[in-house]
Parts: sequence; C-alpha cells; structure tokens
Amino acid sequence: MGVKKKREMQVAALTVCHQDMETLRSFADMEGKNLASLLLHCVQLTDGVSQIHSIKQIVPLLEKVDKNGVCDPAIQSCLDILAGIYFSLTLKNPLKKVLASSLNGLPEVFLTQATHSFTFHLQEELDTADLYSYRKVMDNISSCMENFNLGRASVVNLLKDVLHFLQKSLIEILEENRKFAGNRIVQTQLMSDLLVGVRVAMTLVQKVQGPQGSLWNDSSSPIWQSMCGLLSIFTKFLNDDDLLQTVESTSGLAVILFIKTMFRPSEKLPGLISSLLLRSAECTSIPEWLMNSCRSLCCTDVPASTLLFLCQGTLAMLDWQDGSMGPSGEALLLDIVHVLFTLSSQIKESTLDMFLSRILASWTSSAIQILESGSSGLKGHLNGDSCVPRRLLEYVYTHWEHPLDALRHQTKVMFRNLLQMHRLTMEGADLATDPFCLELTKSLLQLEWHIKGKYACLGCLVETLGIEHILAIDKTIPSQILEVMGDQSLVPYASDLLETMFKNHKSHLKSQTVTNTWMDKWHETWVFPVLSVLCGGNLDQRSYVIDYYLPRILNYSPESLHYMVHILQASTDTGTGSCNHRGALGALMACLRTARAHGHLQSATQAWENLVCSARVKQGLIHQHCQVRIDTLGLLCESNRSTEVVSTEEMQWVQFFITYNLNSQSPGVRQQICSLLKKLFCRIQESSQVLYKLEQRKSTPDSENGSIREQPSVTLQQYKNFMSSVCNILFEALFPGSSYSTRFSALTILGSVAEVFPDPEGNIQTVYQLSHDIDAGRYQILMECFTSTFEEVKTLAFDLLMKLSSVTAGQFQDSEKLQDLFQAALELSTSTKPYDCVTASYLLNLLIRQDALPAVLSASSPQQLTRGAGETSAVLERNTLVVIKCLMENLEDEISQAENSLLQAASSFPMYGRVHCITRAFQRLPLNDLRLASEWRPLLGRLLLLSYRLSTVVAPVIQSSSPEGLIPVDTDSASASRLQLILNEIQPRDTNDYFNHTKILKECDSFDLEDLSTSVSNIDSSAEVKGKEEKACDVTAQMVLACCWRSMKEVALLLGTLCQLLPVQPGPESSNVFLTVQQVKEIGDYFKQHLLQSRHRGAFELAYTGFVKLTEILNRCSNVSLQKLPEQWLRSVLEEIKGSDPSSKLCATRRSAGIPFYIQALLASEPKKSRMDLLKITMRELISLALSADDSKGRVPQVHALNILRALFRDTRLGENIIPYVAGGAKAAILGFTSPVWAVRNSSTLLFSSLITRVFGVKRGKDEVSKTNRMTGREFFSRFPELYPFLLKQLETVASTVDSELGEPDRHPGMFLLLLVLERLYPSPMDGTSSALSLAPFVPFIIRCGRSPIYRSREMAARALVPFIMIDQIPSTLCALLNSLPNSTDQCFRQNHIHGTLLQVFHLLQAYITDCRHRTNADFLQELSDVTACTKAKLWLAMSLPFSVQFFPLV
Repeated sequence: MGVKKKREMQVAALTVCHQDMETLRSFADMEGKNLASLLLHCVQLTDGVSQIHSIKQIVPLLEKVDKNGVCDPAIQSCLDILAGIYFSLTLKNPLKKVLASSLNGLPEVFLTQATHSFTFHLQEELDTADLYSYRKVMDNISSCMENFNLGRASVVNLLKDVLHFLQKSLIEILEENRKFAGNRIVQTQLMSDLLVGVRVAMTLVQKVQGPQGSLWNDSSSPIWQSMCGLLSIFTKFLNDDDLLQTVESTSGLAVILFIKTMFRPSEKLPGLISSLLLRSAECTSIPEWLMNSCRSLCCTDVPASTLLFLCQGTLAMLDWQDGSMGPSGEALLLDIVHVLFTLSSQIKESTLDMFLSRILASWTSSAIQILESGSSGLKGHLNGDSCVPRRLLEYVYTHWEHPLDALRHQTKVMFRNLLQMHRLTMEGADLATDPFCLELTKSLLQLEWHIKGKYACLGCLVETLGIEHILAIDKTIPSQILEVMGDQSLVPYASDLLETMFKNHKSHLKSQTVTNTWMDKWHETWVFPVLSVLCGGNLDQRSYVIDYYLPRILNYSPESLHYMVHILQASTDTGTGSCNHRGALGALMACLRTARAHGHLQSATQAWENLVCSARVKQGLIHQHCQVRIDTLGLLCESNRSTEVVSTEEMQWVQFFITYNLNSQSPGVRQQICSLLKKLFCRIQESSQVLYKLEQRKSTPDSENGSIREQPSVTLQQYKNFMSSVCNILFEALFPGSSYSTRFSALTILGSVAEVFPDPEGNIQTVYQLSHDIDAGRYQILMECFTSTFEEVKTLAFDLLMKLSSVTAGQFQDSEKLQDLFQAALELSTSTKPYDCVTASYLLNLLIRQDALPAVLSASSPQQLTRGAGETSAVLERNTLVVIKCLMENLEDEISQAENSLLQAASSFPMYGRVHCITRAFQRLPLNDLRLASEWRPLLGRLLLLSYRLSTVVAPVIQSSSPEGLIPVDTDSASASRLQLILNEIQPRDTNDYFNHTKILKECDSFDLEDLSTSVSNIDSSAEVKGKEEKACDVTAQMVLACCWRSMKEVALLLGTLCQLLPVQPGPESSNVFLTVQQVKEIGDYFKQHLLQSRHRGAFELAYTGFVKLTEILNRCSNVSLQKLPEQWLRSVLEEIKGSDPSSKLCATRRSAGIPFYIQALLASEPKKSRMDLLKITMRELISLALSADDSKGRVPQVHALNILRALFRDTRLGENIIPYVAGGAKAAILGFTSPVWAVRNSSTLLFSSLITRVFGVKRGKDEVSKTNRMTGREFFSRFPELYPFLLKQLETVASTVDSELGEPDRHPGMFLLLLVLERLYPSPMDGTSSALSLAPFVPFIIRCGRSPIYRSREMAARALVPFIMIDQIPSTLCALLNSLPNSTDQCFRQNHIHGTLLQVFHLLQAYITDCRHRTNADFLQELSDVTACTKAKLWLAMSLPFSVQFFPLV
C-alpha cells in the first residue's frame, strides 16, 4: 500500500581512447570555457547521468562561436571525437539518444565538418571484418536513421557501402548459423542478428526513398545490384524453416517492400503480387531481375508459411489509404483474403494460426481504409450478405473459443471491423433495422451464455447498434449475464460486456431524457439485479460480482451507492441472513467495502455516520456467514489512501474481530483475514509517518488529514497500544496444542507485523517494534512451533524468526544452549518420522545464521574450524559449509552400515533425513556469490559420490518388480542378487500376516531360502535388531520401502538443486567452477537410470522434479556437448522403446513407470521460442508406434508409446505445441481400444481420457457433459481436420455391426469412444452455410448407433445426434425417426431399435423447444403439430412397451 519509489536511472558512462584524451587536453583552455574543455570534463566524469547534462551544453556553446571558428582545428577535432563517441555507445545507452538530439541543433556552419566526421567514422564501422561485431555496426546504422540528421546524411553518403555491408553480413551470419546447428544459445543470438539486419535494410529503404528515390531505378548501378542481392537473401530467409518465424515473417515484409521500391511501373505492382500469391505468375512476364532474385517464389510451390508472410508483407507495405492503387489494388485485396481463407484450412501450428489471425484482422483494417476512401468497387464484395464477410464470420465463430487468448482477441477485432465494413457499404442506412445486423443479433442471443466469444461480439454490436435495440429483444439480458457469473472462466467476459452495456445505456438515456427520471430506469435495469444477486445468489456468483462487476458500476456511477444503501437498509430490517445466506446485511457491507476501497467513501467513519449506523457494522463483524465478517473487516481495513488515519473505533473493532476469528477452518477466509490486516498495518505505518511530521512541525492537521481529531502524539500512542494488544492476542493463541488454523493465522499476522514495522534504520521513526515485545518466553513459543507436524507452520515460524534477527542473536549467546539445539537437530535428522527431518532442516538453517555456531561444532568435530569475517553473507557461507560437512560425515557412516544391513538402517537411522537437511541448506545459500570456491569443489565431488552410494544401496528395492512386497522375480542377475541379500535379512514369509503386524528380527538370525515348509506358528513373533544405541527396533517391510523411496527422492532433489543453483563449468580456464562437465554428465546418467528402472511411483515422481531442473540448465548451457545431452538421451530411449529387447529393464507395467516422466522432462524443458524439433521427432515416433499393429516385436512398444503420449498430452507446459498431434493421438486411442490385448486397451483408454481433457477442457461440474466442456462441430473439425474422415469411417464401421444377424451382436468397443467425442459437440451459428466439413454424413450412422444392444451406447447416440441436425431440419428428422418405428401390423421388431429411436426423438425435441424461442409462433406450432401427428400414429407402442411411456409427455 506504500508509495513505490521511482528507481534511479542507471546510465553507463562514456569513455574515449588515450589519444583522444590527449587531444582534448591539448586544446582545452585554462578557463575551461571552450568545447574541448567541456568534452574533457565530460569524459572524466564517471556518472552517466552527469555526462548527459554536460552533453546538453555542447550546442549552446557552439552557438556562441563566430563563423570564423569553423576552421578552428580544436572544434574540428572535437567534432571528430564526438562522432567516435557516438559510434562507440551501445544502442540502448541514453547517452546515444541525448547526443543525437543535441547534435540535431548544431549550427549550420558546422554541419559540413560534422557530416564529414560522422561519414569517416561510419566508414570505419563498415570496414569491420569481425562477424560478431556486425550487430554493433547494424545498431549504429539503425540509430543513424532514427531522427538524427547527421547520421542520416552520413548513411546517404555511404549508401552503396552500407547496402554492400548488409548483404555481406547477412550472408556470413547465415553461414555461421549453419555451422552452429544444435547450439541453441549461439544460434538464437545469430538469428537475432539476422532479424536486426533485415529490419535495418527495411528502415534504410523506407527512410532514404524520399531524398534518394532515383537511386533505386538505375538497374546498372552498384546500389541496384546490392538491392537485388538483399532481395535474394530475404527470399532465402523466407523459405528457410530452420530460422525463427520472426525472421521469416520480417523477411516477408522486406521482400514486398523491396519489390515495391524497385518495380516499375508501379501501376502493375498489385497485379504482379497477386500473381505471386495465387501461384499464377508466368515466368515470361516477370522482370529478369525479379526472376533472378525470387525464383523460388515465382516458379515453384512454396510452403503455406511463405504465402502467409507474403500476405502479411503485402498488407503492411502497400499503401491502402485513399484507394491510391485503384481497381487493381481492390482486386489484390480480394485475392489476399481468398488466399488467407485457403491457408486457414492448411495451417496446423499454433504460432502460424496466431499469425493468420493477425493478418486477417489487418486485412479488415485495410478494407475499411479503401471503403472510407469512397471506393465503390468493393461495396458489393464486402456487404454483410456477400461471400467474404460470411467467410470472416465463419472464421470468427470457429476461433472465438480458441485456447490462445491473443487469437481470441483478434477474432473480436475482426468482428468489430466486419460491422464497420458493413456500415460503410450501407451508405448511411439505419443499422438498427438492417436485416444483416438483426439476423446477427438474434443468432448471437440464441447461443448459450457459456460461449466466451458471444460476449465480445455482443459488446461490438452494442457499440455499433446501441443497447436499446438489444434490450428490446430481451429485457432480461442483464440478469441472464449476471446468472453466468458463477463460472470463473466466464466472469471477465461477462463483466466486460455488462460494462459496455450499462455505459451505452446511460449515455442513450441521458441524451433522450430531459428530466432526471431516466436514472431510476437505469438503476432498475443495471443496479437492482446486482443487489438481488448479492442478497440471494450462490457463493461463487456473489464473490465474482463483488470482485469484478460492483467496482465497475460504482466507478462509473458513484451516485448509485446511495441507491444501493437505501434499498439494502430497508431489506436489512427484515432479514440479516444466516450462516448459509449473506442476506441484505452482507450485500450492504460488500457495497460499502467496495465503495471505500475505490475512493467513493472518504473513511469508514463517514460510512457509519452518514450511510449506515455503527450497530450494523458490529453486527457484520459477528455475522454467522464468514464472508459477511470478511467484508465488514475489509470496510474497516481497506482504503484508497494509504495515509488515512485509523480511527479509535476501527482499532477497537479490529481487535474484537481478531479475538474470535483466528481459528477459521476455511483456508480462503484465513488468507483474506491476514491480507486485510496487513493492509491495516500498512495504513498505520504510513499514517504514523505523516503524524510524526505533523508533530515535528507542531502544526494543526491540514484538510487531507482532517480525520485526525486528537493531537498526533495521542494517535501515535493509540497505534502503539493497539499493535501491542494485537500481538498479545496472537501470542496467547500460540499455546501448546493449538490447532493448525490458529497457528497459521497467528504466525502469518505476526509475520506481517514484523515486515511492516521493521527495526528502524538511521533517523526513521517507527510507531511499533515487534522485537520489543519478544521475551524469552515468547521466543520459546515460536521455537516450539517447529514441533508442529505441518510444514507450513514451521515455515511461517522460521520466516518470523529471520525477521527478528536481533532477538534471535540475543537468544543464542549461551553456547551450551546452542550446543543442545544443534545436537537435537542432528538427532531429528535421523528420525524414522519424516516430519522430524523437516524440523531438523529448519533448526539447522536457523543455527547456520548464528556467528557462534563454529565454536559449537569445533567441540564435537576433530577438524579445527577457522572464524571468518563477521559479515552476514560470510557467516552464512562458512556455517553452511561446516554444517554440510558434519552432516556428510554422519551420512557416510550410516551408508556404510546400510551397505551391511538395510534393515538396521530402516529401523534406526534412515538416511533420507540427512540428505534432506543438506538440500535445504543449499537452497537457502546465495550460490551466485560464494567466496570459498576452493573448499566447495572437493565437498561437492564427495557429496555426489555419497549420493550415488546411497542410491546404490536402496536401488534394488525401488527397482524390483514389486517394491511394495519385495517379491524377487527380477531377471537381472545383479539386481536380483542384491535384492536376495535384502530378502535374506528381512525374511518375508508367504503370509499376509507379515505385512499386517510388526516383526522384531534378530541381527544374527539366518534364513534358509529352501526351507519354505516352516510353519507360520513357528515364526518368532518377537526378536530384536539393535541400532546404534543397542536398543530393540521394530521394523516392517513398509518401513524398509519408505526408507528406500524417500532416500531416492531426497537424492534426486539434492542433485536437481545442485544442477539448478550451482554454475556449470563453461571452460577449463574458469575460476568460479563448482561442477565439471563430467560431473553433470554423471548426474544425467544417474537420473536416466533411476527414472527408467524405478518401479515405485514416489521415487520416480520426485526424481522427475530433479531431472527437470537438470534439463533446464542443460538447455541454457553454453557448453555445446552438455547442450546436446537431452537430444542424445531422448534418441537413445526412443530407440530402446522401439527395440523391444527382452533384456530391456524398461518397466512395461505401472503405466510405464518413470519412462513418461523421463521423456516429459526432456521435452518440456526445450526452449519455447525454438522450433521444438525434439517434440516433433518424439511425437512422430510415438504416434507411429501407437498406431503400429505389428505383433512381431510384441505389444510392449505400443503400450509404452500410449502411456508416454498420455503424459505428454496432459503436460500443460507443452501448451499449444502439442495440439497438432491430437488427431494422431486420437486415432491411436480409438484403434487401440479395439485391440485384443488388455494392456493396449487399458493404455488407450487412459490416453483417450487425457485427449478429451486436452481438447474440451477440465471437467469442473457434476454434469457429465458440461456446457463449458463442449465445442462446435465446425470448430472441432477445423482444428483437427484429419479426424473428420477417420471418425466418419470408424463410425460407419461401428454402425454396420449394430444390426448383426448373428446370435450375439458384435458390440464394437470403439462405439463408446466415438460417441463420447461426438456428444461433446454442439451447433455452430454458421450451420447451414456451405462448408467442406459438413456434418450431414455422420447423421445416418449416429442414428444406426441408437440401435445398439447396450443402453449406454443408445443414450450417447441420442445426445450425439443433436448437434449434427440443423435447427430447421429437426422437425423433418423427428418425423422420419417416428416413421421408422414399427407399425402395429409389423410382426418382427427389436426393442433396442425402438428404445434408441425414442431416445433420439426425446433429445431432438428437447433441443428444438429450447432453441426455437425466437421463431414465429406460426412456424413453431405448425412444425410441432406435424411431429405430434407422427407421434400419435405410434401410440400403440405405449400399450405394449411400458419403457417408452416416459417419452410421450413431452409431446
């Protein structure tokens, strides 16, 4: 809530070479008043900001020089040095822009000399031969052309050389980029240089065209040859799929710009470009220079992306304003949109989809520009009823639900521009009565409100037509929109639409009415429905209305607050609500809170004095409904002014509230309470600073602080007493045995107090310090919070103690106490209770920050520890180092014992606690600034070896085929032998009794594996294994397993932390090296083995977390060999999966165990801005395997592929990059569901489930087919066109088996999956128009599926049929279905057929009645009458088939 201070500007200071410095010294005068003295002073400054002020004095100084000074060698030398300084500065340095701006005002007499100097230095730049310096030269050329007269003049003087340099540099950079194929970091930088080069060339042509336009027309000049060379390079970039798409798209702009600049006559330019886009260009009609430069664009087929970027370049680079290109330009515009429509059905990549939507939006803007110029040629083509707008509408309806938010925004832009185009073609006609607009409005209103795109389009219609015409159709629209605000995904769209509507409505009413009565009508339309929701809506709906809609309506109409309060005050008298309902009181508090938070109430005191009585406020604080209490607390705590003084009443009520609300069981309520109280504390802190200043001035409060009714000192004392009382309440709540919710609330609030009121620094005064109220008893209370079993409580207590560092340091002055605490932490780190090791990690991290810790360690460690510097960072690093060494020594001893007896380790000293403490110590260490590098290196090497040893000890259990039961069925000899030793020690028996009861086994017991006939009754029920302290230890198989998988988990997290936080060695000469290349490779090999061979989910799931950190580091690593490791690992595992080697250790059960996690980590860490080549390779391989029906290699590869695909489709990090493979995955899942092998069917089912979620969204309601989890058939098949013929063919196959005449009908298993997809589709607003993806062919097959002998399939077929039948065809389809039912004279019929048909009639009739509300009564009644007549003819079925009676009441 505090005011954010403006960050000081950081400017890198400029420097000059020694020779220039000596030159300046030689010309500087004694008085320091000439230009040389000014520059000398400037370059001697070390602060860039100060140098800016010096540079601004150059031109005023030169203006005082007389004309004779032009020949002064001092000025000439200074101008030369200034030119050198300009070209030496980086592009983003503010000094460069300041210098250019200053020199733009250079007196005219010095321009010639200055231009000569800049030209000379620019020539030196162009002569650069170092490829990695080309970027700097390009930046300098770009800056010269950017509002800098001297720079532009120098570029024009050297235009031939500049063009030659750009041509040379782009060729060399492209070649260098190919050499570094695979090195993403270097390639990214080089492609960025290419992008800059293309942009500089474009800027050059655009800026120089005016003064030097004739240079582009001379085909024999060197400039022309360079232009042709650059055009050829841009064409090559445009067709190069290995470059970034930003480079390709910019090259498309450059190609069109260069053609436009060089082609003559310009009148034929639109025709030329049109022929290129339509692929109709004749080689003989194309100029020779263009053919030589752009042959690939003229004579060969080009990729869809190339055409797309050429369309973008055409729209961006040609002049569409004023219709200057005439009819040929209009024809080109129409050709472009047809090309774009064709590309929309071919493009699959999400990035190209995004480009396409932007280009279409740009096309609509260009069309509007031509129409506004008065052109009549396009009006017939762009009228709302013509082809192009209809196709645009189809695109909008298809993509307005697209997952990419930016693409959805473009559909809104297109729709708005579409309305604008139609308006321009109407030539002033009234749009409110226009058939196209009326039809558009009605079709949108008929759609269900769960469609997000509906809101944006309705908003555009409101802006174009006005809200009154929409309200005339349906006055309940505001209430309908408020009704859907219970769905969080729709809330932003609904609130935006409501805001557009009520603003438009108020403007309309205000302009139409002279009196003020219009305000009552506006309140009744827009405000009263809100109050109804606040008083009686569901919880989510009320919350979202308060958060999203109420602030908007109050900000637009603050005077409406009095109307709200008046209505709610009257309602409050009749009912205050209950624990389940907020009532009018809750609505009143919500309105007042929102009004105050947005500045519509000056203070809470004003609220209860002028609007509501204080009794209502206190009633709200003790209300049964938690949200009413929260809103009332928000009224007291929130304010739009951070310095508003907190009144005495507010403090009393807040204190009263805290006393009774710390134990809230709702996490959301707890978070809100803590957040609101923190805002209150910030107000106290901010206002106290104002009060201190007022007290120092001894003046009365000004109008801004008029709420101060006492002297500042009195208010400050009240603040202090209030904060002290609050802290007393909080510490009293932290009694032993207090609940988690109480501790969480108390510790969070105390943490906010410590954060808002830190220990004062310097002369800053603070009204309260928490450290002053902390004594030994309270400190002990905080320490006891570490014993909680909830880690969140431990975290909050630790963070609070860190904020109270001065108190902590005072508490640990006693070395004996420090020693006891350290020993306790070490003992807890080896406890068999997992939460104890978490406690140990917090204790150790607390002790690490104490300067006295090494003295404690030296008493128990034989190694002599030296004290370092007293700085906090030095103490932290030194103590962390010695604590980790201590933990490693203990861990090494325990691993040695575990190698002899894993049973003893599991029961007495599980090793995962030590590793966990080491990991936590590393995580809190600032590893970017370590000073003891020489000590860290050997320690890390030793730590890695210990980690591998520990993993080796526990791996046989984790990697066994049945880790939960330890049944030795592994075929690998090494693993089996090690597991056998463990089994010998644990001695499991063939009875479930072993896993239900604890056995105490003796260390000296032996077990003969061949003696399996021993009776269970002879098993010793009590024996003992002795730990390090000679105590008997209970152990079960579950304890052994827990020890093993937790140890493996902690090792993986430790290795992931080391890889993520420690710098990777870039080369042998680096001094700050912690991990070598070989060590990183070993860590990667460890993760590979662990993830691919572990069977226990707890182990490989958390190993995945560590492996992700490693892969992210490798993808950012500058070392090429490390950077290529993920690709090598990926190809290796794919080959192993395809090989189906019987000796492979890959797990074929447990959903392929860690294999999907391994591949997920390798793919998800691939840079998102790259071309995602690894993902493409992997998906092609996996889908090929999943679709494979080759039994020669077994079904294991297919099962692996299906399981991996499922994991990849579920991974949200892959985003839209995975969408192009949905069709292939769906094919594999549907075909795999028909496999005779159970494992394939099982994996296919899981894959299909993940695909349904990926395509239709996460199911959030109880409804099996939620409205929010559906998609129009047009959108579905437009996004996945490959599924159209596949689903149609599969459905045909399924439908042909329904009426099988064999004894047992062929229950085709694929029917269920097919209908599961089809029932999630719904009609599109464009249904009925021509489309290549017609839904009509599906209809007869879906109808046949309704005859299935399986009830569930018949029901799904009935639901799936609805979206495939257009509204105007439903009556005829109903009649046809009813007529297909058997007549009373028929002798043979099937009941499944009858039931399935009636189900279809039921669902179609239900949809027809719902969607035909706005049709004329005559049509509706006539069609319904026809259906009724057909139904009456089949009434005889109701007499003989009782199950069908339920359908007829609908008619």
